[in-house]
Amino acid sequence: PYDDARVALAALLVRLARSDGDYAAIEKDQIDRVLAHRYELTDTEAQALRAEAEALEAEAPDTVRFTLAIKEAVPYEARVHVIEALWFIVLADGERDTEEDALLRMIAPMLGVNDRDSNLARKRVEDTHYGD
Repeated sequence: PYDDARVALAALLVRLARSDGDYAAIEKDQIDRVLAHRYELTDTEAQALRAEAEALEAEAPDTVRFTLAIKEAVPYEARVHVIEALWFIVLADGERDTEEDALLRMIAPMLGVNDRDSNLARKRVEDTHYGD
């Protein structure tokens, strides 16, 4: 299952949302929105993918498997969009939690995304998120 970049991304989103110990309903909703938009899924399909990812994430000992599956399957420009999706989840509850922030700062280089592009991705999400 780690070879499926789609499931890997969903599991990474779940891991990030769970990293602060508060896996809130708004984060689940945002994960569903990201998955539905990115993969053109119905709400039901996105929820099913998230449920599969939740189980996978709970069993995975580390984050490397998820990032490796994404890095191998997704071109660089699209990986920057993955970082945007991750920032979208971090900011879902309106706070930049230190655990989520630290995990995302670890994930970006694992995906091969440089600091500059990761910071620009965060800025784009913040501008969109707080510009609503």
